[in-house]
Amino acid sequence: MKSVKHLLDTKQVRIISVNKNISVLDALKVMTDKNISAVLVMDDEKLSGIFTERDYARKIILQGKSSKDTLIEEVMTPNLISITLSDTIDKCMEIMTEKHIRHLPIVENEEVKGMISIGDLVKYIIADQKQTISQLESYISG
Repeated sequence: MKSVKHLLDTKQVRIISVNKNISVLDALKVMTDKNISAVLVMDDEKLSGIFTERDYARKIILQGKSSKDTLIEEVMTPNLISITLSDTIDKCMEIMTEKHIRHLPIVENEEVKGMISIGDLVKYIIADQKQTISQLESYISG
């Protein structure tokens, strides 16, 4: 069974985070600059939450709040579901499907090792299936 570590080995690991005391507007600027739809929220070196485009839509826009005057810690999603490097790809898909989430931080011994998105999982699964098909075709024609 393929693990999160296998997936991380195939992608460039970038841990993009913001401090919990910045404004929503500043966090959105980071997300735009990095072309990402979610950012981890850190308090020093400790993971305290995640802020996503969905949080923005539901907790800022629909609530009529100002992104310039609202701090990330007020609208981030705390109590994150996280995974470890040894968790399986299937487990990640199951968590994302059941919990209706698109991002999972990877945490080992309270240290953030990265984050995977539903897009990362789908891309990895497709590449893995293509490799399996190629191997089977070689075996059959060999």
